[in-house]
Amino acid sequence: MPLLAEVRIRGFRSAADVTIEPGPMTALVGEARSGKSNVLRAVRALLDPGAPPRPADVRRDGGTAIVVEASLEDGRRLVLDARPPEVQAEREGSPPVVFLPAGERGGSLIEVGEPDGAAARALELFREALAGAERDGSDAASAGALVTAVEACCAADVEGVVLLVEEPELFLRPQTQRYLYRRLRAFAAAGNQVLYSTHAPALLNVARLEELALVERDPGGATRVVRPEPLESDEAFRVVSEFDAERSELFLARSAILVEGRTEKLVLPSVFAALGHDADREGVSVVECGGKSNIPVFARICQACGIPFVAVHDRDAEPGKEPIPAEVALNTLIAEVAGSERAVVLEPDFEAVAGLRGQSNKPERAWNHFSTPGVEVPEPLERAVRLALESLPS
Repeated sequence: MPLLAEVRIRGFRSAADVTIEPGPMTALVGEARSGKSNVLRAVRALLDPGAPPRPADVRRDGGTAIVVEASLEDGRRLVLDARPPEVQAEREGSPPVVFLPAGERGGSLIEVGEPDGAAARALELFREALAGAERDGSDAASAGALVTAVEACCAADVEGVVLLVEEPELFLRPQTQRYLYRRLRAFAAAGNQVLYSTHAPALLNVARLEELALVERDPGGATRVVRPEPLESDEAFRVVSEFDAERSELFLARSAILVEGRTEKLVLPSVFAALGHDADREGVSVVECGGKSNIPVFARICQACGIPFVAVHDRDAEPGKEPIPAEVALNTLIAEVAGSERAVVLEPDFEAVAGLRGQSNKPERAWNHFSTPGVEVPEPLERAVRLALESLPS
């Protein structure tokens, strides 16, 4: 069964004119109310005759029609032209669809009509999984049914289905989120297609930037979707070895500060607080890159995903002295990748700038120092905070 190659959505809620090229796996990532669910629901309206657009789905800026078009992998075209309640659609050859809305995660799980073929088999497996959860009666059990159902679909060799999921992480512990991501990848690899919206780092794969669709609102309030370019193969492998769920939070940040190590990561939230700000409230992530040499890779990821960032790193040489050649080359590379206006260089290093002497218990001493009420914040750290805040999207 040919799956979706490209979808264009016009006039559906916030999606004035959005084009997306979904792969086997596509994660829609963006802030709340950016339009992620609108993209999923528009795709469902195109593929599912039992889910026609409603009058409330038409854009409120004077629009009267909804048009959703798609090209399939074999070149065939699908078209939905709706002026609710009137709907005209050409769906011949369309892949079957199963839609799992967030609002049903603690209950019936699925919002779908009565499909046939592969989707009917998938639906049967989801309902069987949900039947076991209903005996428990908890929201968590119903959410766990999603995992069980995807496992069952993989075991039954279901293929040719488009699975749309809002927030698959709901009610699942982090370990289960990671496991579900692997099962969804297996489901997609078996000849299916998965599109999902998420706020969970465990469901984002930094080594596969092509799986990400960054959803945001333009100044006029319309949804737009940006696809980052994939990393080079050598960088992708390096990132896999460095990224974990904590670092994958980067994809969900409104702005980021890239730092070398754990000490800076622990301290910078206290620096924000000392300056009268809350990093979490502002949506700023402090990302520990696992060493200075990794900062350029993380900076390229930020650039690919359109995430504003500041790079903070040690110069590794006393004032008036030249760093060793390797450090000169690395400092130059960071300045080139990040841009000199987004690079804050600490001379000679963080400990000296912070006024911390000695080598023992550096993270603890630094945290205690900057958590002290009325502490004076050194200019380079104040500048890093200011740059991060100034770069926040309006």
